[in-house]
Amino acid sequence: MLDLSKPPAHPLVSVSILSADFCTMATDVRDVLERGADLLHIDVMDGHFAPNLTMGPDMVRALRKHFPDTFLDVHLMVQQPARFIEPFAAAGANQCSFHVEVCKPHWPSGSDARSLIDAIHKAGMRAGMVLNPGTDPASLSSYWDDLELVLVMSVVPGFSGQKFMPEVLPTVRWLRERLPSRTRIEIDGGINAQTARDAAGAGAELLISASALFGAADRSLVIRQLHEALR
Repeated sequence: MLDLSKPPAHPLVSVSILSADFCTMATDVRDVLERGADLLHIDVMDGHFAPNLTMGPDMVRALRKHFPDTFLDVHLMVQQPARFIEPFAAAGANQCSFHVEVCKPHWPSGSDARSLIDAIHKAGMRAGMVLNPGTDPASLSSYWDDLELVLVMSVVPGFSGQKFMPEVLPTVRWLRERLPSRTRIEIDGGINAQTARDAAGAGAELLISASALFGAADRSLVIRQLHEALR
């Protein structure tokens, strides 16, 4: 199983299965893993926080069955993340992240971030928080010592295939200068061979690839380019 407790020697390729063919999911996933991808990213949307409906714990359970040694990273783009923590942990997720925007004080009637982090850890998973473009990264400062991951969105959550937003790169740099060395920085949205260089140069360590990878004629080349983004 992948160990994310220390900074990786090169950028890691996190594959968002949102762009895989759902009718041939196992085949697509096995293909990218055999070509060198490092972990799988599972985008969970509820149709409320993000304007799309995607997948739930049953998908993670199936992935765990067929890929028992693969790190499964769950990204909750949902209004009520507390409802999903236990089900995804039971299904076999290794890491679970939720959005700061659904928490107080961003959303006055929203969740308590500290309680969510504690629940994720209690369920046996690594805990992460997610920032949408434009959200002040300082809003996470109270939780840094308890997080294993910060995910910076480089698109507005909802759909794969969107264009990378370079205006989030200062956020990545700001976080890298302040986060503990145990906390990984992940970036999601519009990541390809070109944008990966900027993202990795700013301090992102996990590069989430979706349509750029699954839509490529040469997936091995894309994975290699992402791994070499800092060279």
